Amino acid sequence: MAIKIGDLAKRSGCEVVTIRYYEKEGLLPKPARSGGNFRLYNDVHIESLQFIRHCRSLDMSLSVIRVLLRLRENPTEDCGEVNARLDSHIQQVNVRVEALLRLRQYLLLLRRQCSGTRSVQACGILHELTDCNYHSS
Repeated sequence: MAIKIGDLAKRSGCEVVTIRYYEKEGLLPKPARSGGNFRLYNDVHIESLQFIRHCRSLDMSLSVIRVLLRLRENPTEDCGEVNARLDSHIQQVNVRVEALLRLRQYLLLLRRQCSGTRSVQACGILHELTDCNYHSS
């Protein structure tokens, strides 16, 4: 089965521009070409796009996805590198979660700076924001 990029976009849920970007980045196998020089895609492209989309939904970077795709193409290799990549990603997520929790605490503190109805001139939130005391790191 050979389909054009528009059909691939519909079947995979990816935008055409995203498919072209993934091709340029080497994440998708090069498609065949028709006599009219149209790109022709097949089930391998659909499966690869589904894999990439799933990885992206887990907030994995394109560089990690590239490695996972390469490993997927070598099914007899040890999966230790897959585990290591996922462990690294989990650690990055943990760091971001901690940063978000700190941000949430600061926002709650900030929110307590102003209650009820006041004039904007007396707004504790705006005064605190003007002082720029929060640093995310």
